[in-house]
Amino acid sequence: MQQLLSEIRACTLCRDSLPHGPRPVVAAAGDSRILIIGQAPGQKVHDSGIPWNDKSGDELRRWVAVDKGLFYDTSVVGLVPMGFCYPGKGASGDLPPRPECAPASHSRLLSGMKEVQLIILVGSYAQKYYLADKALPTLTENVKQYSSFLPRFFPLVHPSPRNKIWMKKNPWFEAEVIPQLRNRVKDIIM
Repeated sequence: MQQLLSEIRACTLCRDSLPHGPRPVVAAAGDSRILIIGQAPGQKVHDSGIPWNDKSGDELRRWVAVDKGLFYDTSVVGLVPMGFCYPGKGASGDLPPRPECAPASHSRLLSGMKEVQLIILVGSYAQKYYLADKALPTLTENVKQYSSFLPRFFPLVHPSPRNKIWMKKNPWFEAEVIPQLRNRVKDIIM
């Protein structure tokens, strides 16, 4: 696992497509029990090299009800994005994750993570990739029907501040989904 993580962190596969150059960000271990698969690092994460080290990470940690110490303990939580490097800015936010990353590394990562009991799929890119033909037509439907993907997967909306409008339109998420997510995480880490 350490060799693979070193390879990922040294990857330059799509360097010519990255406006800020490659800086793959990943945190995982062979004994991670929960795996969070997100989209791609934002500018702040790219600068720090620490996954989910931004406002989205603060919200995600609130959702799963774990503090930073536990969140960054790779024996508990693995943090793997669909695209390992910051893809740059687009017209309405960050660009999508680079498509090369997941096919090049994810299956090898998951095959080395034998203790994973839950994979939290954050955002549409992770859900489309991992749920494949089982995915429902929209992210909202995937999240609302989260229980149909258990025990392996738990789909979530991205915790970005940009999704506050989605949260307001979907109050069931905070009232119903978040408590179930917290219970599932608590059962695994206790």
